[in-house]
Amino acid sequence: MNFKLHTNPTLAASATRMLPNRWDFVAFPLIFCAIAMAASGLHQTWAPMSTLHDHSVSLDPANLPEYALRTTLRMLAAMAASLVFTLVYGTLAAKSRRAEKVLVPILDILQSVPVLGYISFTVTFFLALFPGRVLGAELATIFAIFTSQAWNMTFSFYQSLRTVPRDLTEVSRGFHLTGWQRFWKLEVPFSMPGLVWNMMMSMSGGWFFVVASEAITVGNNTIVLPGVGAYLAQAIGQKNLAAVGWAILAMTVVILVYDQFLFRPLVAWSDKFRMETTRSSDAPQSWLLDLIRSTRLVHRMLLPAGVLLANAARWPLRMPPPLMPRPAMAANGARRDAKKLGDAVWSVLVFAAALYALFRVVSYVRTGVTASDVGHVFVLGAITLLRVFSLIVLSSLIWVPLGVLIGLRPKLAEKIQPLAQFLAAFPANLLFPVFVIVIVRWQLNPDVWLSPLLVLGTQWYILFNVIAGASAYPNDYREAAANFHIRGWQWWRRVMLPGIFPYFITGAITASGGAWNASIVAEAVQWGDTKLAAHGLGAYIAQTTADGDFPKIVLGIAVMSLYVTLFNRALWRPLYAYAESRLRLD
Repeated sequence: MNFKLHTNPTLAASATRMLPNRWDFVAFPLIFCAIAMAASGLHQTWAPMSTLHDHSVSLDPANLPEYALRTTLRMLAAMAASLVFTLVYGTLAAKSRRAEKVLVPILDILQSVPVLGYISFTVTFFLALFPGRVLGAELATIFAIFTSQAWNMTFSFYQSLRTVPRDLTEVSRGFHLTGWQRFWKLEVPFSMPGLVWNMMMSMSGGWFFVVASEAITVGNNTIVLPGVGAYLAQAIGQKNLAAVGWAILAMTVVILVYDQFLFRPLVAWSDKFRMETTRSSDAPQSWLLDLIRSTRLVHRMLLPAGVLLANAARWPLRMPPPLMPRPAMAANGARRDAKKLGDAVWSVLVFAAALYALFRVVSYVRTGVTASDVGHVFVLGAITLLRVFSLIVLSSLIWVPLGVLIGLRPKLAEKIQPLAQFLAAFPANLLFPVFVIVIVRWQLNPDVWLSPLLVLGTQWYILFNVIAGASAYPNDYREAAANFHIRGWQWWRRVMLPGIFPYFITGAITASGGAWNASIVAEAVQWGDTKLAAHGLGAYIAQTTADGDFPKIVLGIAVMSLYVTLFNRALWRPLYAYAESRLRLD
């Protein structure tokens, strides 16, 4: 008797889809390796504080893989916190006129206050939060790295929200999208290309202060966490050039790894959010993104999370009235009068709070500062302001044309991207020996020759934002300019410069604030026992922080914040308003 087995083709196909394919066997080891490394690093954060003393940082290169892992995890944790901060803070600042009056000046101040200024007041808090645990020191370090990452991301997101094309906003209203839906379906996608490039810059910029954040010295207290930054600080202190070379190699490997596994996929993924009706033929590519898309089992495992996020973006939640977009706030005469009264009351409250904060700062500073000290600090601030402005202008003349060249050529951007990340991540601390030796050998003026250190780490904000602006520039606009034979200087003046101007302003503001921030390590440098200091506010804050003189630290930070706020209000903010009102891609 013959039996014939009949199979259901649908069931067979369904079973086949549940089986892994050859790409799954490549993706799964990568995923398991990432999870294992993250678990190993997180486990060490719960160790007792005594382990930091029992296992001090060693310059043995064999320890660098572990140090690189722990530094990378800190930077990724800070990046995650920065992204959440960006979405919340940038949205409030962009959508609420009253909140903007407070949040934007605060952001101007926060991005310019030196990281060591934060560390001075936060290390004690985090150590008390988790007494006797390494986690407290880890959180203090992550917070310090966060302060070097968050501000430019927030400025980029804020600028994108303020320059969303009006026709797209009208279309979203035509589809009756709620504020929540419009945020996730229009505003976040529109901001994504610029935000991804600023995340890249933030990750690289975090290396600039990772030395200060992993080797913290405030007064007589010293906390050293295992990491590339602490390794580098010890190598510089011991004048060990071989160890410095190993630290540079470790940084290079880490940058290449997170470029390939994080930012290259993000750049390729965000390209679909470009605002255009025609598509460039050479879109950015990522082998990892292509690998994940080619998998069968991994793709199915990730699918529920994608469906959940998509459904969450479609929830018909409505934003509260203060968070409604500005064009929707038009009202009749009575409502307009009530709004003016509310604005006046809000302005009075903000002014009163500012006066109270000023009173408290003055009261505290008076306990350890004289009137002559105040005048001296204002002079030092003016010197640093001149340095910052001059170097930002020079950096703009160099990097704007190069940024446009790179941004308009995705294939070139793929090749330049890791190099730019490495140069942006390269800590100026590593150039201290060169500058100190050359200045001492040739008896040069530190006030002049230490100045370039201010922008070595911050000039990249301009480059990365210009690249983001050029890469987000609609391809159909470029084709229209080519059809009308617009070339040369006319092309720059009428086509490209207006298109990238909002991005450039964002980069210039964050570069300026970063230069003020960097002045604390750039105006006072050390190589072994040789110390050089330029006249400036950064050197003053560095010295008072090392001395643990908190009234003078507060004075230095307050004067720096005042200079930054006034300068931004006099120059950058009017240019921002011009870019928002006259140079939107509508």
